Amino acid sequence: MALWRRFFVSQRGEERPANSPMEYDEKQVGIEVEVAEEPVPEASGIAKIEAVEAVGGRKGRYFLYAGLAMIMMIYELDNSTVGTYRNFASSAFNQLGSLATLNTAASIISAISKPPIAKVSDVLGRGEAYIFTVTCYIVSYTLCASSKTFNMYAGGYVLYSVGQAGTSILNSIIVSDLSSMRSRGFFYNVMYIPFLITPWVSAFIIDSVVNGIGWRWGIGMFAILMPICACWIVITLLFYQRRARQSGLILTERLSVPEFCSRIDLGGVLLLSSGFALVLIPITLAADTPSLWSTPWVDALIAIGGVVLLCLYPYEKYFARHPVVPVRYFRTLSVVVSVALACVDNIGFGCNHTYLYVWSMVSHNFSARDAQFLNYTNSVMQAAAGIATGLLMYRMRTYKWIGVVGAVIRMVGYGVMVRFRTNDSSVAELFIVQLVQGMGSGIIETVLMVAAQIAVSHAELAQVTSLVMLGSYLGNGIGSAIAGAIYTSRLRPRLRLHMGPGADEYEVDKLYKSITGTLPAWGTPARTAVNQAYSDVMGYITIAALAFSAPIIILSIFMPNQKLGDGHNLVQKPPSPEPSSSSSPSPEPEPEPEKPPESGSEATLTPVMDEKRLQRKIEDWLDGHTGDEPDVQ
Repeated sequence: MALWRRFFVSQRGEERPANSPMEYDEKQVGIEVEVAEEPVPEASGIAKIEAVEAVGGRKGRYFLYAGLAMIMMIYELDNSTVGTYRNFASSAFNQLGSLATLNTAASIISAISKPPIAKVSDVLGRGEAYIFTVTCYIVSYTLCASSKTFNMYAGGYVLYSVGQAGTSILNSIIVSDLSSMRSRGFFYNVMYIPFLITPWVSAFIIDSVVNGIGWRWGIGMFAILMPICACWIVITLLFYQRRARQSGLILTERLSVPEFCSRIDLGGVLLLSSGFALVLIPITLAADTPSLWSTPWVDALIAIGGVVLLCLYPYEKYFARHPVVPVRYFRTLSVVVSVALACVDNIGFGCNHTYLYVWSMVSHNFSARDAQFLNYTNSVMQAAAGIATGLLMYRMRTYKWIGVVGAVIRMVGYGVMVRFRTNDSSVAELFIVQLVQGMGSGIIETVLMVAAQIAVSHAELAQVTSLVMLGSYLGNGIGSAIAGAIYTSRLRPRLRLHMGPGADEYEVDKLYKSITGTLPAWGTPARTAVNQAYSDVMGYITIAALAFSAPIIILSIFMPNQKLGDGHNLVQKPPSPEPSSSSSPSPEPEPEPEKPPESGSEATLTPVMDEKRLQRKIEDWLDGHTGDEPDVQ
């Protein structure tokens, strides 16, 4: 039971010396650990996922992989369709100008939801956290599909962002739980393989829905599809957790409400969420006021938000027992650079893509299907480039200079976009630009995620993953805010300029608020004027995105260049063998003949565990080996 006692030991005790048992990596071969401390009766998420592997054996892992594949398929299909429907929903309520505000609010909610959901998954378990996120999905689909006002739709969409953020972080955590740091970049991106297909399928679905049953039914159908696809992984996790509990492998603790709030660091979560909300939401809302940025309440809210964020550091350092943002992360260069890279890279992405869909439909007369193709070309290329980057990292055992190359490619993509955002650009040019941008992002996102995860212990993997994703979503929110500010402040003047002195203000207002049923016929002088106005605004937005690409190169250069080993991370290392030392441990006894592990057997609970045979076969294939090596027991 040594392995399980390690997971239940309190993390708030004395600082342990180097090479203490708590620092050993459970995936290091040949390490037998005995821990003297009394176990804390806590069923952590890490202990539960290890218990699922132990009692389920090979069959349980296959069920887990199948469940992960199912939920990733429906997650990516949802991600490729529901987000697009908001363009039509905003137009239906004559609130297209509020699209950037909605995107910003959703991005902020998504960002600040990840750390607490990661905490919940560590305190209650991965399966229990999935139940919460899927419930948020179902309620949000119902609200959005039945909304009578834009405010009701926006409320449902905000709740949808919680479900989406939670599902995303849980999928990433499980994949990272099961992979070594050398292969993590590859396996992390493999789970996005469905995204190589779903955008193209979803384009036909969206085109059929918006021209047929309507966007409401397009959203409502997921209230049935999501729980059906998610139930597989949830049932698998809960079933094997129950068997592990019956076998005595998981110790259950009844938490009081105050203790539960302390475990998830409710105070830190409130400071983090309210601080960023006070800073970012007013930036977008200010674009709708007559005096724009000179409005006093905007400056006041931003200042208050900054003060709240400054209070987060002392609170986490001196008061939080289980901090949502551990202060030592601020001294870990890999974590700081990774979070900053994720934020800055997604500022450019959010800025460039907020109105890309609308611009392609207006200025290039794309159908809903073709606009969908363009909008997701970047992300599809990002997934493909991420898989290739993971393979390259596996071969080279390093990542820094791969990330620098990705940053340069990303900057080139934005620079070319400034040239090709005109009405005269060909369809091929538009898609090539998105491919180049996606290649750069795929490299950067893979590198920064691995760099952050290997810098912390396995017990903190969920938390650091949530912080990197927090940076990504906050960057996306800032980018949407910038795009929204440019759109709301510049589109009306550009429409008046190109439509001429006699432009009807009512017509200008209609074109600003909605693109459904208000655009002039294609090829007419009026439509040409509208096209030029939208292209001008898109040019301003693209220049802003280009400005944020330079810091990406600088940050990637400052990233540490660690060697990717076969362990789980760089923090947990085995002690160096010293056979000649008198204090060295005695040799291990001769192992017993290999026996197939039975479901629920304690024989599977070695510090090394089973090395995930499926993963090892893939890694052998990547190395070009035949895979005939004996299994590690």
